[in-house]
Amino acid sequence: MNIMDDLHEKCPWDKKQTIQSLRHLTIEETYELADSIQANDLNGIKGELGDLFLHLVFYSKIGSELGAFDVTEVLNGICDKLIHRHPHIYGDVTADSEEEVKANWEKIKLKEGKKSVLEGVPNTLPALIKAMRIQEKVKGIGFEWSDIKDVKNKVIEEFSELHEAQQSLDQDKILDEFGDVMFSLVNYARFININPEDALESTNQKFKARFQKMEELIAADKQNMAEMALEEMDVYWEKAKYLLRKSN
Repeated sequence: MNIMDDLHEKCPWDKKQTIQSLRHLTIEETYELADSIQANDLNGIKGELGDLFLHLVFYSKIGSELGAFDVTEVLNGICDKLIHRHPHIYGDVTADSEEEVKANWEKIKLKEGKKSVLEGVPNTLPALIKAMRIQEKVKGIGFEWSDIKDVKNKVIEEFSELHEAQQSLDQDKILDEFGDVMFSLVNYARFININPEDALESTNQKFKARFQKMEELIAADKQNMAEMALEEMDVYWEKAKYLLRKSN
């Protein structure tokens, strides 16, 4: 906090910052942390956590100057919340499984005055993550399929409705039905214990590696990819896949 006091008092850039101006920078730092986690870069994670902690201290400093809150109140607040929402640890409630803990958590939040179990899902979350969080939240109060077969059938049903919408050429309807397909796929992913964000990012990285390897192979053969037919590029694509699998 001493360094932050000095910076906010003496540094021209730091003096100008507000809670609003820091927002997009905090989001950027969070994504940089996510990148390090994705790469399993422990040293990178350490550095990015430091950057993120700096932002938390910065917000607390500004809050203190506004007379709204300070870092002590922030930390005491989260401690009180954790104790209150873990009655199976600090009270007489029994919860022997992760699902029971989550269910209790959502019920406690409703008792605290929340009007909806979905209030805790930020509007600014990326859509794929938001879908996952929405489904996890409603599952906590029992709004959930009981059989994975029903979930699979729902995916098939939604895809069929998307196909029908395509025949109508109504772009708004197609958009709506495509969203339903994606939402149902997220639900299916949960039932097979797959995080859809992680799965999609893994495929993104896999495609990127294969495409860049394909570019290397084409360049090595002194070919111009822009002038190649798809069938020709596909030969290099398959070769790139083979080489990458062999190297792994």
